Parts: sequence; structure tokens; C-alpha cells
Amino acid sequence: MPAEETAMGQSEEDVTGTRWAVLVAGSSGYGNYRHQADVCHAYQILRRGGLKEENIVVFMYDDIAHNPLNPRPGIIINHPQGRTSTPASPRYDYTGEHVNTRNLYAVLLGNMSAVEGGSGKVIDSKPNDRIFLYYSDHGGPGVLGMPNMPFLYAAELIEVLKRKHAMGGYGEMVVYVEACESGSIFEGLMPEDLNIYVTTASNAEESSWGTYCPGWTRRRRRSSSPASATSIASRGWKTGSSIAPSEAHNLKLETIQKQYERVKTRTSNYNTYSPGSHVMEYGSKVMKAEKLYRFQGFDPPLRTLPTTCSGATAAWRPEITAKMTHRVHLDGTVELVGKLLFGSDRGPSILTAVRASGQALVDDWACLKNKVLVFESHCGPLTQYGMKYMRAFANICNEGVSTAAMEEACRGACGDYFKGSLVLPGGRYSSW
Repeated sequence: MPAEETAMGQSEEDVTGTRWAVLVAGSSGYGNYRHQADVCHAYQILRRGGLKEENIVVFMYDDIAHNPLNPRPGIIINHPQGRTSTPASPRYDYTGEHVNTRNLYAVLLGNMSAVEGGSGKVIDSKPNDRIFLYYSDHGGPGVLGMPNMPFLYAAELIEVLKRKHAMGGYGEMVVYVEACESGSIFEGLMPEDLNIYVTTASNAEESSWGTYCPGWTRRRRRSSSPASATSIASRGWKTGSSIAPSEAHNLKLETIQKQYERVKTRTSNYNTYSPGSHVMEYGSKVMKAEKLYRFQGFDPPLRTLPTTCSGATAAWRPEITAKMTHRVHLDGTVELVGKLLFGSDRGPSILTAVRASGQALVDDWACLKNKVLVFESHCGPLTQYGMKYMRAFANICNEGVSTAAMEEACRGACGDYFKGSLVLPGGRYSSW
């Protein structure tokens, strides 16, 4: 038997076409350390598995490694006592202001002329190729965060995937999404005939959790506890359950189905959900029999190391105070907008209503974007904290509220509050 063959009789020759990967850290700021650490970790696994650098596209704001709060200058870790990644590895393709939805869509579609800034690298894939898309960040109903506005809206991402399929741009695709309410990106929207398998860290209504840090472990994304340079969560929980097993298991034997079942158990905290989330799957279920090495490559299993973390710092307090003040403002004004639109009795229940399972968040996605823009123009940026209110804006659309009525309600709720103080250069919102 040739050395490259596995016990199952499969060899690298079984993999036709080229493996491609798109890795996206959708946040910025040291408090969101784990998202960029997740992407670094995924990059290392793919490179060790044999994917070529030119076939991996990395989106990462790149403000972590040399952040003044980083106790290991120039180094990012994804495991408190594990392997590290330096700024030279991975080589980030799109950083800073170039980490945005416009560039992400252009990269996925292989449209080099539509890319602005960065390396210009795109997924120039062919009909027999396989694509792995990994996203780590905050999420809300129907949206995923990005460090530069606008948010990534579910309907737009689905349309990009449909276009890529119509172009004959791949043979099969696997998508991992690590974010709160990440199931809402695909619920009622993801077709089963695109040769795309999707797994998400949570269902359409619940939070995903961070891990690795006593005192901050498994906190929800909206936790406001101050985090020091060494006490931030260094990876998402689902990442610790899905990407990490790619190190610990033989990917030439591991199927998508097997990894899904393992991740589902671990992310539910071994079926207790205390805390935990429901790992979901969408798209083509036929692909579940595929071996993971066809998408992530193959590297001999590595040993997982134990975890440690340390305490907090006062350096964050002024920033936390400002952001907490804005959060209180958002909480109050969204509730008030609902009452102004629907009355004090009906408003709260309408804003929090959840549609039936299998039904998309909103009927008119253009309306959803419009209502968000109207709110932000009067009440200030939602920020990634405010993404939790996307269901409220979706329900406002589903109730048929006009733009004029929304404008009036937002003016009544916020007056002249918004002065743009939380908008950073390049249209980037503070992401805590």
C-alpha cells in the first residue's frame, strides 16, 4: 500500500481539484481577541494540512498582536498554553478598513476587479474545487458583525453563495460560523441544492460562548466584565469544539458527520446546555459522509494542552464606562421606539416575537437594512452589542411600519442624541 494511503484505502489522489479557504475575523479591539485568535489557529491547521498559502484568504483587522495590552508583543495565542501565531503567520490579506463585506463578497466570487485594497487575492476556484469558509465574531438575528460597517446581512450572503454556485465556482463547500444567533443567517434561507454544508455554533435565537479563561469563560458576547491582556477569552467555544478536533483527530478518517456529532455534544456542555448552545446544520446533508481532509487537508494529530488565565486591569475602565453608557442608551431607546410605534402594551411583545422554526427572520431584507439605518441616524450606532436587537427591527418590518413612521418614532425616542462619537475612521464602529 502506498505511504500516502490511509487505512480506508483513500489517498491524496482521491482529492480532485484545489482546496481553498476563506477565514474571517469579523471584529476589532483587544476585548475581541478570541476572534482573531480563532482565525490564526484555523490558518495554522490548514497550512499544516497542506493547503497552499495562495489558496487561503485571511480577513483580520490586525490590531491584537502589537496591542499595548498584549503581554506577548507580536504573538497571538488561541490556547493559553498552546502554540502561537505571529503576524508573519498567517500573512493577512485584508486588514484594517479593508475587512468589510464588500471585499468579502468579491473574494468569494473571485471578482478581483471589485476588491479594494489588501493583497487582491480572491477565490479563483473551478468546478471541481472545494472551499472552506470559516467566520468568527459576534452575531445577531439575521446579521454577522464586521469591524467596518455595514454588517453582513443573511440574505446578501445567501445570494453570494447562490451566485458562486451558478458560476460553477466550486464542487463542494463547507461553512463554519461561530457567532451568537448564527443559525438565523441560514434558517429559512439556505437551499439544500447548492452542494454547501453549513454548521453554526448556535441556533437562530441563542448566544454562542467564549472559552478559556477562569472568571470570563463561556461569557455571553454582551458580558461587560473588564478583561486584561491575559484574561480575555482566547477562543470561541464552538471553535474549541470543531477547529481544535481537526488537530486531535485523523481528518482522513473523520467525516463531517462525525465531527458535527462531537461538536454538538461538547458545545451543549454534554447535553446539559448549562451553559451551552445548539449547534445547527443547514444546506446539503448528503455531504456529511465526506472526509474532512478534502476541505481542511491532513496533518498528524497533535496533543491538546491544559488551560490557564489571569486577572483584570484598570486600563479598560474609561472605555468600558463610555460603552456601557451607550449600551444603556440602546436598551432604553429600542424599547421606547417599540412603544411609540405599537403602544406601551403591545410594543415589547412585538419587538421580541420569534417566528416559527424554518421561517426566515424577515420577509423584506431591504426593509430591515432601512430600519436599522433610520434608527442609527437618530440614535447612534448599534455597535456589535446592538446586533441583538436585529429581531426587533425585523419585526417592525414584518408589521409593515413605514419609513416615515420609523423616522418619527426614532426622533421621539432619541432627539438629538447622535453626534457620531462612537464612529471611528473608515466608518468602523466601536465593536464592544
